[in-house]
Amino acid sequence: MVDTQSPILLTSGAIDELLRIQRQERLPEGHFLRIGVKGGGCAGFSYVLENDYITEHDDVYDYEGVIYILDRRHRLYIEGMTVHYSNGLEARGFEFKNPQATSTCGCGSSFGA
Repeated sequence: MVDTQSPILLTSGAIDELLRIQRQERLPEGHFLRIGVKGGGCAGFSYVLENDYITEHDDVYDYEGVIYILDRRHRLYIEGMTVHYSNGLEARGFEFKNPQATSTCGCGSSFGA
C-alpha cells in the first residue's frame, strides 16, 4: 500500500530532479528510490538516496509523483527532514535539513543523532 503522508518534505527542486532521474533510469522490477540513513560518515550516520529493492521493513510513499521507500526503523532519524536539490554555480546536489540531527559534519551528508 502506498502512503501519501510522507515523513519527509521534498522541495520542488528535489521533486524535479528525482522525477528526471526516475525517467532517465529504468529501474528493475521491484526496485524503488530509497530515502533513509545508514551507519557511517564522519558524524555517525550518512543519508541514503539510492535505488534499492523493497523489503518487509519498508513503507512506500508517494510524494507528488515521487515514489520512494523508507525503512520504518529509520523513520525516527529523519522524521521532518527536508530534501532539496540545488543546481547553481555555488552549490549543486542534494541537501538534507534534518531536525532530528544533534550534530552535522561540514560536508552536510552525515549527522549524529
